[in-house]
Amino acid sequence: MQKQRDHWFGLPMNLFWGYIAIALFMSGDGFEMAFLSKHIIDLGFSASESAVVFTVYGLAAALAAWSSGVVAELITPQKAMRIGFVLWVVMHVLFMIFGLGMKSYPLMLLFYGIRGLAYPLFIYSFVMLVVQNVPKQNLSSAMGWFWAMYSIGIGCVGSYLPSFTIPFMGETGTLWFAIAWVMAGGLMALIMLRNTGTTSSKVNLSRKEKISELSRAVTILFTNKNIFLSSMIRIINTISLFGFAVIMPMLFVERLGFTISEWLQIWAVFFFVTIFTNVMWGILGEKIGWLRQVRWFGCIGCALSSLAFYYIPMHFGHNYWAAMIPAVMLGITVAAFVPMTAVFPALEPHHKGAAVSIYNLSAGLSNFAAPAIASIVLPFFDIVGVVWVYTALYLIAAVLTMMVKVDQPGHSPKASAVTPTAAKAVALMTTSRGG
Repeated sequence: MQKQRDHWFGLPMNLFWGYIAIALFMSGDGFEMAFLSKHIIDLGFSASESAVVFTVYGLAAALAAWSSGVVAELITPQKAMRIGFVLWVVMHVLFMIFGLGMKSYPLMLLFYGIRGLAYPLFIYSFVMLVVQNVPKQNLSSAMGWFWAMYSIGIGCVGSYLPSFTIPFMGETGTLWFAIAWVMAGGLMALIMLRNTGTTSSKVNLSRKEKISELSRAVTILFTNKNIFLSSMIRIINTISLFGFAVIMPMLFVERLGFTISEWLQIWAVFFFVTIFTNVMWGILGEKIGWLRQVRWFGCIGCALSSLAFYYIPMHFGHNYWAAMIPAVMLGITVAAFVPMTAVFPALEPHHKGAAVSIYNLSAGLSNFAAPAIASIVLPFFDIVGVVWVYTALYLIAAVLTMMVKVDQPGHSPKASAVTPTAAKAVALMTTSRGG
């Protein structure tokens, strides 16, 4: 009964308000995605200048994501989330007043770039809090809920709400309105997670020891083969997600006659599906096996979904409902990689912060690699060539999963050697979860 109170379908109840905070925070952070680039151009700047603003932002976000796991472990996740929250609000206000308000390009680059450090520090520090508070055998389902809240925030509320607010308060008003959502999420996290315990022993390290631990976010990639291989798998994980956002509008809109609204609706269905599949695969990963699920449903599944995303619309032409099929397929299969979040800290139990940092770095590199591959392949082999390269990468990732050795409770040889008392506890927990 205690376990039933502690977890609800894999959602750790002691962190419940933290999950809600992530959804609120990412809603506000995602408001600008659909229109900020155009808004900057409308202010009189060129498309290339607008692109540079987002490039600087992306580099800052990647840096923050990379370091956030270790930083959260060294100063506690709550303090790291507080820094990310305050940094977001302050930099957004400065960006609005002095960057966009004064139409100052250098200040836009400065304040929006610094703001890029904020959201990864907030959300990935919460990931560290989850890692510290959730038993390893439940981490997959807990992270499934995290990515579901992330999708609700940035993929649903953050994408759809501006379509209603812009007609009433304009683009500038909508950008100011984003602060209310971020404030709600940030304050909720600060208040409701204040007394949540952490298990890190690294908070009281000396400055020299903390610098050494921070450097481990780099060196661990070369000293732990399993971490390196897992990093490759995580980079490939979302290669189609970020790549298709670049190349598929060319196929659907320019060649097959879909309207831009139809394409956006098809892509929105993909995000909507991931809300549910993130939770589903997080729970199933504990029963199927982390890497077994990633191999067959993630890697092989995404390979088939990637091919379907090209060949189904090519076969049926401008058929809106047929085009929904690969969107749903990809939404189901890309979420099957959710257990990778649990794999990384399990591979380095004494340096979980560094392991989570490598996971975050890999996610950022996926965002970079997907369009980079597309830009290289497109001139030679067109869209179909890019799709086949992505497919091949998923098949390579499937092979890599067979080379990673991770100790998953209930699925690895080490787990079978637990004491009778521990085995009974695991059995009781599984029963309470309906397994």
